[in-house]
Amino acid sequence: MLLEQPEWGVFWQYILLFFLAAAPWLEVFLVVPLGIAWGLQPVSVAVIGFAGNWIPVLLIALFFHQFKAWRIRRKARKEGRDPHEVALEAAAAEEQAASKKRRRARGIWERYGIPGLALLAPAIVGTDIAALLALSFGSKPRWVLLWMTVSLALWTIALAVGTVYGLDFVGWFQRKDAPA
Repeated sequence: MLLEQPEWGVFWQYILLFFLAAAPWLEVFLVVPLGIAWGLQPVSVAVIGFAGNWIPVLLIALFFHQFKAWRIRRKARKEGRDPHEVALEAAAAEEQAASKKRRRARGIWERYGIPGLALLAPAIVGTDIAALLALSFGSKPRWVLLWMTVSLALWTIALAVGTVYGLDFVGWFQRKDAPA
């Protein structure tokens, strides 16, 4: 065990890991190594980290279009205008106000499509933001969810295995079944 475990129970550590994984920008890159360094079971940490990251992506994929339509209707109602006109204006404004992360993600999108964005997203912008970007670029929610799930699973497995073997290699990870 690399880090000293907090005094509270193991259950609460898993709950904390789940919420950390669900928080934007913390992702599995922090949660999986942290949980394993705390001495928690690597498979459990990987599953909790995956679930914590995946649930926000699921919610984004399910409700993105409804939220976008609601925002447009609300703005049109407040301004007393046609919702279609407001939607066209919003799309034009979105294209003009491209941030550095959005431009980078758009470049990956144009070159590699949704598989490339999904596989590179956890390292570049995070899975939550990548799902939002893919949906705003016009992808179907089911493809976004599929590719983000595949990407998140691959990254979670790679990080769990890499952390266990990396910590074992430097002598910081003690397996319970290993001879002393």
